[in-house]
Amino acid sequence: MYTIIRNLLFLFPPEGVHYFSMNLLRLACRVSFIQKYLQGVCRPKSTSVTEAFGLTFRNRIGLAAGFDKNAQYLQALETLGFGFVEIGTVTPLPQAGNEKPRLFRLPADQALINRMGFNNDGVKEVAQRLKLFRAQFPDTTLIIGGNIGKNKVTPNEDAWKDYERCFLALADVVDYFVVNVSSPNTPGLRELQEKSALHKILTHLQTLNSTQLKPKPILLKIAPDLSVEALNDVIELAIEIKLDGLVATNTTISRDLLPLSDAAKVQAIGAGGLSGLPVQTKSTEIVRYIHQQAQGRIPIIASGGVFNSKDAQEKLAAGGTLVQVWTGFVYEGPTIVKKICANL
Repeated sequence: MYTIIRNLLFLFPPEGVHYFSMNLLRLACRVSFIQKYLQGVCRPKSTSVTEAFGLTFRNRIGLAAGFDKNAQYLQALETLGFGFVEIGTVTPLPQAGNEKPRLFRLPADQALINRMGFNNDGVKEVAQRLKLFRAQFPDTTLIIGGNIGKNKVTPNEDAWKDYERCFLALADVVDYFVVNVSSPNTPGLRELQEKSALHKILTHLQTLNSTQLKPKPILLKIAPDLSVEALNDVIELAIEIKLDGLVATNTTISRDLLPLSDAAKVQAIGAGGLSGLPVQTKSTEIVRYIHQQAQGRIPIIASGGVFNSKDAQEKLAAGGTLVQVWTGFVYEGPTIVKKICANL
């Protein structure tokens, strides 16, 4: 059934379809009997509770950042059975992101390219939305991560201030943080993956975190395009400053693994981060490398090309603690969590 719906939706521009379908789902979940029906169809029949960085996850399957940038769809996503949802990327000030069109499908390769550019409502608005969600659903078991970044206009030398502002604004309303320095769609952002820049941002956040009544786990999201030397630096730094974990990986800027897509179409799309099946193998290799180099000391949220239980199991076998989907959700539909958990 979803294949038919997806083929219909794919006739329309991706970004518009995203908001149309999610707004429709959110509206449906406000009607009690429809929500219960969706829970029955989409949620895993049984839970496999997992502990990671001091938190209890009802299952290992989460939704990666970028899908619910502004914390607008949490009730709907919980209805679909996700064990955790990462909102954002959130920046201190609202920003419109890059010019449209900025989201593109490559269905032949089960991939997406995006250059959204951290479009979001700003941390003040998102924090308020999360407060309202927690007040409205005090018994929720959904784990919420806060993916934070810097505004486009903020120079890299002042980036730490943006991460601080986001951290302080969200500290009481998210369960864990992910520092995003790996998106390819904000000019110069990936330069912050260099060890000295990372050290400044992360140690400052760790210091702030230590002053909180309830410190929150802090993770770092990395790109699949890091060199071995840069990856070793990240691992060394994570162990040195006792980072709570890594998210591996973000999207790739490579276009080498698109054997079925029309080359002219790919070239016409231009810049942006590639996600989905083409990044699957590379992200798994990086998860395995981190796990082996760190001797299992760094919990990893594995992300990249997860469409089914086999893909998820490969990520876990490589050393992942939890698994995130994004592009797989688009292609496989609202029952993806149930299908993965049933065969995991």
